[in-house]
Amino acid sequence: MDPICSPAVDEAKDVLADARRCLDRLRGELLDQRNEQHHWTGRLSDSALSTATAISAYCAVMRYRNELSDQWRSEIDAGIAWLQNHQNDDGGFGDTDRSHSNIATSYLVLAASTLATECGRPGLSQQSRDDLQEWLDTAGGLPALRARYGTDQTFVVPILTNMAIAGLVPWTEVAQLPFEAAVLPQSWYRFVGLPVVSYAIPALVAIGQARFFAGHHAWSPISWLRRATVRRTLATLLRMQPSSGGYLEATPLTAFVTMALASSGRGDHPVALAGLRFLKDSQREEGAWPIDTNLATWVTSLAVNALRADPEDDRAWCTDTWRSWHLRCQHRQQHAFTGAQPGGWGWTDLSGAVPDADDTPAALIAIMASETADAADCRQACEQGADWLLRLQNRDGGWPTFCRGWGTLPFDRSSTDLTAHALRALRGFRIWTRGGSDRRIERAMNRGAAFLAEKQREDGAWLPLWFGNQDNPDDENPIYGTSRVLLDAGGVLSPNAIASGTEHLLRSQNPDGGWGGGASLTGQNAASEHASSLKLPPTSSVEESALALEALASLHDSLPADLRNPTRLAILRGVRWLTESVADGRHRTAWPIGFYFAKLWYYEDLYPLIFACAALGRVLQHEPHLR
Repeated sequence: MDPICSPAVDEAKDVLADARRCLDRLRGELLDQRNEQHHWTGRLSDSALSTATAISAYCAVMRYRNELSDQWRSEIDAGIAWLQNHQNDDGGFGDTDRSHSNIATSYLVLAASTLATECGRPGLSQQSRDDLQEWLDTAGGLPALRARYGTDQTFVVPILTNMAIAGLVPWTEVAQLPFEAAVLPQSWYRFVGLPVVSYAIPALVAIGQARFFAGHHAWSPISWLRRATVRRTLATLLRMQPSSGGYLEATPLTAFVTMALASSGRGDHPVALAGLRFLKDSQREEGAWPIDTNLATWVTSLAVNALRADPEDDRAWCTDTWRSWHLRCQHRQQHAFTGAQPGGWGWTDLSGAVPDADDTPAALIAIMASETADAADCRQACEQGADWLLRLQNRDGGWPTFCRGWGTLPFDRSSTDLTAHALRALRGFRIWTRGGSDRRIERAMNRGAAFLAEKQREDGAWLPLWFGNQDNPDDENPIYGTSRVLLDAGGVLSPNAIASGTEHLLRSQNPDGGWGGGASLTGQNAASEHASSLKLPPTSSVEESALALEALASLHDSLPADLRNPTRLAILRGVRWLTESVADGRHRTAWPIGFYFAKLWYYEDLYPLIFACAALGRVLQHEPHLR
C-alpha cells in the first residue's frame, strides 16, 4: 500500500522529521510576509462582484451629473477589461477568479456593463454579453436570484436596485426598505424587525430613499413619515461613514450607497463624494477591486498564533513595533456604526473596521502569547477585550458577530465558530490572569458550551457561519466548523461531543490524506452554482487539511484509547499530504473558503500559509505521542 494512504508505525519518525523541516520553511516564508511595521497585511482576492458595483457607482454619478465625463474613464475601462478577462467558461461570473458562477455576481456584471455603455464607455463584448445572458436564463433569472436569499433583504434589494438603475428591471421589482427606522436609537434596531442585518444600515438608508423617490406614492401617514425623516436619516448615513469613505472598508456596500444616492439626485452629497474617493483609492493596478481593503488585524493575529504553536518558537515576531500596532487596533470609543462599546477589535486597522467576536478573541490570544503580555497596557487591553466579549454574548449562550440580540437573519445570529473562538480566548484569559474564581467568565463559558452542544449535528459536525466550501451542497463547510470548535473549545466540551466531532473528521479524511476541497480545485467549473453533482474524486485543500490536522493534533493525547490510534494514523497521513503539498508550492495558491458579508466568497493569500504553519506546529507539540 502507498505510504501516503497508510503510514506504518516505523515511518512516523521520518514523517515528523519532514514536518519539522517543512515548518522551518513555512516560518521563514510567513515572517518574510511582514511589512515594515512588523505586522501582516495580507492580500484579499480580486472580486468580480466588487468590480461590477464600483463601475456602476461611477456610472450612476456620471449620469446624475448629466455628463459623459472623462473623470473616471480610466477606472471604468480598467474595471470592464478585468471583467472581460475573468468571465467563466460557462458564461457567468463568480465572486472571485476561482469561484463558480453565481447569479448575484452575474447580474451585477450585466448591470455594470449596461451602465458603462450608456455612459459612453465600452462594456463587455457582444459575445460575452450574449453568453452571460444565456447563463442567467439557464440559472433561472430573477426568481432564482430571489430564492437565493429568501427573506433576507440585505443583498437582494441592493442587487435589484443596481439593476433598476441600469434599466434592467422596473423599480417596482425593488422592495421598499424602511429607511425611516434609522432615526431610532441604535439600541432599538434589534426590536424593530428590520429586513436587513445589523451591518447594512447604510444600504437601508440610501437604497430605501432611492426606491422611495423612484416610486409614486399616494398621500399616507407612512409616506409623510418617510419624507419627514429623509434629512435625519441622511445625517445617520454621514455619521456612520468612516474617514476613509468606505463603509466597513467594503467596496460593494460603499458602491451601493453611492449609486443609490446618485440615482435619487444626491450624487454630490458628501457621503457620495467620500464614497467615490474610497473607490478610487481601492482600485488595484490590474483594474479590479477586492471585497474589502484588507484583513490586517485578523491575519496578524492568526499569524502570531500560528508561530506560537511551534514548540521551538523564539518569539522573534514580538517586537515593540508589533505590540504597539496591535494595541492601537483596539477600539477605544463607542463605535458609530454598530454602537458597540469600547474594547473590541475589528478585522483591519483602517477606519472602516467594526469590532466583532472573531477578531477580538484572535487579538486577545495573540497579545496574551507575547513576551510583554504582563505589561500594564497589555493587561488593560485584554481585560477590556474580555469584558467586551462577555457583554456581547447572546441569551442562547452563543456569540454573534457584531451586535447582541439580532437573531432574525443568519449573519446576525449566534454562530459556532465565533462562540468557540470566544470560549478559547476567555479560557486563556482566566488562566493568564489566574482568575479561576471569576464566576462571570465561568457562567459565560458554561452557557457557550451548552450552545455548542446543542448545535452539534448527529454526524458529529458543526457548521460555521463565516466560512464555506463552494463544492458542497448549500456551500456548507463542516470541516472548517468542526475543526474550529474542537480546536478552540475542546477544553469545555463534553467527552462525547469531542469523540463525535473527532470521528467526523476521521471519516471525512480524503483518500489522498487531506481534507475538504472538491471539484473546483481541479480547475473545473460547473455550469451551475455548485459542482457537487460532478462525479470527480475529491481534491483536498491546504486550508481545510491544515485546520483538521491542527484540531486532531490538539486533542490526540486526551482522546479515549479506542480513538487514539486511528487519530494518530490520520494525523500522520495528513502531515505527509501537507508536507508534500508545501513542497509542490500548493500553499501559495489560496482557495475561496471565506465568506464575506451576505455570503460573498473570497480567498486570502495568507490563509494556506498561516493554517499550515499552525497545523505543523501543533503536531510537533505532541510529537512524542505520535511516534
